[in-house]
Amino acid sequence: MLAVGVSGCSSVDTSGLSGGGIGDYFIGKSKKTSSTTGSGDAISPDLVAADETEPVAKLYNAGLAKMKDKQYRTAAKKFAEVERQHPYSSWATRALIMQAYSQYQRNAYPEAINAAKRFLTLHPGHRDAAYAHYLVAVSYYEQIGEVTRDATSTRKALESLDEVARRYPGTPYARDAQAKAVLARDHLAGKEMEIGRYYEKKKAYLAAINRFKTVVKEYQTTSHTPEALYRLTETYLALGVRSEAQTAAAVLGYNYPNSIWYKDAYALLTGQGLSPVENKSSWISKAVKSITGG
Repeated sequence: MLAVGVSGCSSVDTSGLSGGGIGDYFIGKSKKTSSTTGSGDAISPDLVAADETEPVAKLYNAGLAKMKDKQYRTAAKKFAEVERQHPYSSWATRALIMQAYSQYQRNAYPEAINAAKRFLTLHPGHRDAAYAHYLVAVSYYEQIGEVTRDATSTRKALESLDEVARRYPGTPYARDAQAKAVLARDHLAGKEMEIGRYYEKKKAYLAAINRFKTVVKEYQTTSHTPEALYRLTETYLALGVRSEAQTAAAVLGYNYPNSIWYKDAYALLTGQGLSPVENKSSWISKAVKSITGG
C-alpha cells in the first residue's frame, strides 16, 4: 500500500497488496509461488511467447533495473517502449501500470494519472484496477497545497478517494483512501472558511454566509465547523437576522459546548441582549440533523 502524506514523494510497500497485486510486477516475483525470491532479474521464458521473449525481456527488465536505481524517468520510458513495441504481449499490460507507478515515484503526477486512467480504460476488470484507481487518487492527493491555493486538486482528490472507498470496501486501499479523504475534506472546508472570512471582512455578508453554510452542510465533520457556526452568528447578527444568529449559536453550543467559538458566540449574543435559542425550522438545524441523525 502506498504510504503518502499531503506533500512529498512516498514509498510503496507492495507486500500487503491483495492477490499479490503490483508486487508481481517486480524483479524476482514468481507468479506461481507469489513470493519474492529477491535474486531474479529476468522474465521467465514461459511467461511470454517464444518469439517475443528476448525483446520484451530486454525492455521490461531494463525498466525494472532503472526503477531499482530510482531512475524513474528512464524506467517510465522503458515501460512505454514495452507497450509500444509489444502491444499484444501480456507484459504490455504490466508495463502500463508500471509507467504510472514510475511517474508517481518521480512526482510527475499528471503523467501518473494519465497512465493509470489509460490502464483502467483498457483493462477495467483487471485484478490491479483497484491499485490503478488508488494511484490516481493519491496522485491528486499529493498535489494538495496550501489552503490559499486553488482547490481543484483537492476536489479531484476527494472525488477519487471516495471512489476507491466505494468500489473496494474492506481493502487496504479503501481504508487508506478514507483516512486521506478526511484530510481532503478538512482542506476544502478550510478553503471555504478563508473565502468566507474575506467576504465578511468586506461586509459582503450574504456571500460570506454562503461560504459558511457550505461548511456546515457539506463539511460538518471537519474541524472548521465550530468556527463556521460562530461566523454565521456574527454575519446573521450583522444583517439583523436575529433568529438565525441565535440558532447558529444554539447549535454550536449543543454540539461544541466547550469550544472557544461557542464562548465567543454566547458573549456576542448576550452583548446584544439575546441568548442562544434554536429555531428548529431553520436550515441550520435541519442541516445538522440530516448529518447527525438527531
